[in-house]
Amino acid sequence: MEQYEPDRLSPAQVAAMRRSFRNGRAALTRRSLLRASAGGALVAGGLGALTGCGIPAAGKTAGGVSADDHSAKEKTVNFSNWTEYMDVDESEKHHPTLDAFTERTGIKVKYTEDINDNVEFFGKIKPQLAAGQDTGRDIIVLTDWLAGRLIRLGWVQKLDAANLPHAFANLAEQFRSPDWDPGRAYSYPWQGISTVIAFNRKALDGVEVKSVSDMLDNPKLKGRVGFLSEMRDSIGMTLLDMGKDPAKFTDDDYDAAIARLQKAVDKGQIRRFSGNDYTADLTSGDFAACIAWAGDVVQLKADSPDIDFIIPDSGYITSSDNMLIPNKARHKTNAERLMDYYYEPEPAAELAAYINYVCPVDGVKPYLAKIDESAADNPLIIPDAAMAAKSHAFRSLSQKEETAYEEKFAKLTGA
Repeated sequence: MEQYEPDRLSPAQVAAMRRSFRNGRAALTRRSLLRASAGGALVAGGLGALTGCGIPAAGKTAGGVSADDHSAKEKTVNFSNWTEYMDVDESEKHHPTLDAFTERTGIKVKYTEDINDNVEFFGKIKPQLAAGQDTGRDIIVLTDWLAGRLIRLGWVQKLDAANLPHAFANLAEQFRSPDWDPGRAYSYPWQGISTVIAFNRKALDGVEVKSVSDMLDNPKLKGRVGFLSEMRDSIGMTLLDMGKDPAKFTDDDYDAAIARLQKAVDKGQIRRFSGNDYTADLTSGDFAACIAWAGDVVQLKADSPDIDFIIPDSGYITSSDNMLIPNKARHKTNAERLMDYYYEPEPAAELAAYINYVCPVDGVKPYLAKIDESAADNPLIIPDAAMAAKSHAFRSLSQKEETAYEEKFAKLTGA
């Protein structure tokens, strides 16, 4: 079990956090590419919360620390999620799938969109979890690396498989056994996130891009290539292009990937490293090709016939946002019932049709086709077998590795 201590962040880690707040996945909402978030406020509040000042270190604790389960008497569940990561009706006041769950079970869902960034949210719940207190939340949704950290700290509860029959049966193979939660004992994916190569057909003007090497080496693309400011995405895609497995790479492999990108920076091939704001560059043609998040590409393609994507033969990086039940949650059984509900094909299809991220539920395609046939046929939402086989996860990092790798990546990007 990982020992919890108040966070002492290296300059490189602080820089990485600022990149995420400024223009990473935290910078824009899930559904709107044009609506800016309150990133500046999060930088001030989030970084302050992460200093750990005044929070006593916790000793090693066993996982699965629960309060008495009040699910039978209190027909409620408190669900914290990212902004605009749930289906809504035309009035934008109701969530149809949540309403259907309540109608079926009698369990009311208090749904709160209070997660804007992993780091900021961790700072918010850390004092309570470290002190062994209830966070007031029964389900939280966190990205792989932070979900893994909470599991190692013993701050989330082991799931009861008896309450999750649909989740156990219908979880897509590519998400079944991440290295940070083998067998999904503590978590289930909410949605998957794929990192691909996007391009503007008009800006390419006949230039062929099929790989990261094409982006880095073709002189016709000089100054018109974009990479992401998120280390795991840009380095992961580069490692794959170099024939390395992002789940098993060494320090030397990482350094070689950094050197590969540094060479492209030095010769002006890479225009810049960006967060979600790459979408404007791609649409305008300033980027002829870039590393991109699939959820964005789905929306961009709908608005512009020039935008498309490719999956390199070497593969692509995949990650997930994951549902977990924190220690001392009052309504564990209710939470598990809600988690399991979203692994039934019908509600999973309704959710996928609205948010356009990778659906982690097997068997959802025919149900999604009844709602939106184009979404059902889109491999960025429902990966086919060939695409799923090309997915690769970036391995978990130790604290020492995280610090060293972020320092090198910050130097590369000029952050």
